[in-house]
Amino acid sequence: MYGKSKKAWLYLLPAFAFLAVFMIYPLFDVFVYSLEEGYNSASQTFSGVGAYNYSYVLHDPYFLQAVKNTFILVIITVPLSTGIALLISVGLNSITKLKEFFQTVFFLPYVTNTLAVGLVFMILFKKTPYSEGFVNMLISFFGGNTVDFIEGPYWAKMFVMCFYTVWVVMPFKILILTSALASVDQNLYKAAKVDGTSSWRIFWRITLPMISPMIFYLIITGFIGAFKAYSDEVAIFGTNLNAAGMNTIVGYVYDMLYGDSGGYPSYASAAALILFAIVLTITVINLLASRSSNPVD
Repeated sequence: MYGKSKKAWLYLLPAFAFLAVFMIYPLFDVFVYSLEEGYNSASQTFSGVGAYNYSYVLHDPYFLQAVKNTFILVIITVPLSTGIALLISVGLNSITKLKEFFQTVFFLPYVTNTLAVGLVFMILFKKTPYSEGFVNMLISFFGGNTVDFIEGPYWAKMFVMCFYTVWVVMPFKILILTSALASVDQNLYKAAKVDGTSSWRIFWRITLPMISPMIFYLIITGFIGAFKAYSDEVAIFGTNLNAAGMNTIVGYVYDMLYGDSGGYPSYASAAALILFAIVLTITVINLLASRSSNPVD
């Protein structure tokens, strides 16, 4: 038994080495940077050790704006995209003709470059000297007032950002949920129909509980992905996200390292660890919620 255990640990050694080099050590290094006050990138020196970097970041208006944007993005897009994906997946699962064709159509945005999709969204919503934009043309057609969605009010820009995020993440969720629905035992549906159970009760009592692990998986990964949002915002609003008021926490970290505010790795490290703590807390809460909702566990 001891020999088998030793052999198993030997097989796991490459994975542990990979995690140690590319995850544990960088995390420890970031933690050290976050405690070095007055760090100078050129001379690789610092004036002291303490929690000043965290205090600075937590009082920085740009960081607070980035936190606000990120949380709004997470709260709106994760449940909305998951709910819409679930409805579409149930619809796809119920049809027989052209099922594969519609699955391919819904999956296409996932394999398209996000920056390219962002540029398309910018063209659809952005006002130019020559055009009001396609979306504003539709608004005008129905008698509404045009809105500058890219450089206008905050709510308009946030609407575009949420709309774009839902559009980008939904294909992957549809793929996962469609696969989960296909794995549900069809005998359960047959027995329910024999008993005269309504479609809504079948969905609520059979379909939803059977695919709930996949739903929780999508919610957890959706939260993590939404908290890491950055390139999507750049594609729509440009690189100066602070000026647009649409920066995210990851964008703030990048700006502190390489942007106009660049050269402050200690501040960037503190912001990165705050983001890590937020994501870890929400992930643990979601995992606990998923376990409590599953009596089998």
